[in-house]
Amino acid sequence: MDALIPARRHNPAPPHANGRRDLTLEKAILTNDRTPRAVPKDFLWGVAISGHQSEGNNVASDVWLAEHVTPTVFAEPSRDACDSYHRFGDDVAIAADLGLNCYRFGIEWARIEPEPGQFSSAELDRYARLIDRCLERGLAPMLTYSHFTVPRWFAARGGFEVADGADLFARFAEAATRRLGEHLIAATTFNEANIQRLIKLLLSKPEAQPAIDAMLAACAQRCGSPRFSSLLFADAEKTEAVLIDAHRKALQAIKAGPGNFPVGLNLTMQEVQGVGDGNLAEYMTDSLYGPWLDEAAMTDFIGVQTYTRVRVDASGQAALAPDTEMTAAGYEFYPQALGATIRLAASRTGRPVYVTESGIATDDDTRRIAYIDAALAEVRKCLDDGIDVRSYIHWSLLDNFEWTSGYDQRFGLVGVDFETFQRTPKPSAFHLGAIARRGEL
Repeated sequence: MDALIPARRHNPAPPHANGRRDLTLEKAILTNDRTPRAVPKDFLWGVAISGHQSEGNNVASDVWLAEHVTPTVFAEPSRDACDSYHRFGDDVAIAADLGLNCYRFGIEWARIEPEPGQFSSAELDRYARLIDRCLERGLAPMLTYSHFTVPRWFAARGGFEVADGADLFARFAEAATRRLGEHLIAATTFNEANIQRLIKLLLSKPEAQPAIDAMLAACAQRCGSPRFSSLLFADAEKTEAVLIDAHRKALQAIKAGPGNFPVGLNLTMQEVQGVGDGNLAEYMTDSLYGPWLDEAAMTDFIGVQTYTRVRVDASGQAALAPDTEMTAAGYEFYPQALGATIRLAASRTGRPVYVTESGIATDDDTRRIAYIDAALAEVRKCLDDGIDVRSYIHWSLLDNFEWTSGYDQRFGLVGVDFETFQRTPKPSAFHLGAIARRGEL
């Protein structure tokens, strides 16, 4: 989930104030309420990571430019990020040593095709080495073709607001699959394909739009272009039809091979709960997903990415109680949302469900452990009810660059010193790893 969208609440409190629950009690409830049972044999226990947020120096991308123009809405530039560009072997090793068996990563279109039609064999080879390292360490490689960013040249020509943007994305997907597809375990086209809908629904600061417009105008000027369409800041009404076309054409290109792996679609799926008579929960749900659940139903699986819930009354998004526990990203601490979104995804698409992101921004790692336990309890309930859930992939492996919020929000199981790039696994990393090694929920 992106750090662009704050939750609405009365009397904002510090992330861990008032509503905090006792971790020992939570674990006791989880332990005593059920008997752990084995998950399906091929269940994937993994971590997720994206290119721009972790690799660093993604200089040919739209977001890199947006970070550096004046004015900008980014708190700080991504700079070296976690230097996963050079240290991907270390990151893979950490995930494997923890006991996980899946590594979800994004590739950067801007690195692979820095200029129109010019594909970098060296960059494709680097991603191929990452896949090789995963296989050597027993990690199933799951690839995301687009995790929000696009090449600068693509944004400057209008991005996904221009019809042939779909063909250009499919051309990129074809080139990447030709080099990387043979050993993939699974892939998705777009990360959170409905992200623009989420931002439009839940962004509670319309006064921010002039600053966004000014930033995009500065980007266009730097590119010598009359427009600049960055996916994270674009209007769904202008891009969604082209994005759907791009997804379909890329899906076809990926399926052409090489490789024989399932290809799905990731959606941001926050639980929508109705409050009181005449609530707008059904409207909110329809507005959040639009056509994307139908698109996911035509793929091999749906990737569920859930962080919180949204309570909706007759007026719209309901304010939260003053003592509600909030995460450091401004969302309500509500890991139970995962159960509802898994059920919605399964019922609306009829496809297998992969939990491709679940996590929390916090500086208190005991809360991350509590979040993981509560989210996994929901996965167990769904499995018990016969729902075909095939993974739990945590966001994120590393503390990394969180888009407009910069480096203040810590989603990682592993801490990163952004000067030395030293990786330090947190207790939550070992906690999730131990569960994965047992293979029981």
